[in-house]
Amino acid sequence: MGSVGDCYDNAMCESFNAILGYELLVKHRFKTQHEAALAIFDFESSYNPRRRHTAIGNISPVELERRKSYAA
Repeated sequence: MGSVGDCYDNAMCESFNAILGYELLVKHRFKTQHEAALAIFDFESSYNPRRRHTAIGNISPVELERRKSYAA
């Protein structure tokens, strides 16, 4: 992420949390905290892993992980 005071600090996390909040938490009511935690886990694992992100050079998270595994 960015450095302290940088305008881009936490931008990726904020973006994901906004999508999570809108797509999942606003549209559903949960009876228990455990039910909410399971729904968040399912959402995170189904979040579009092929969507390109400008913060990582216009590549997908899957591609970034693939490149890291080859570099190691």
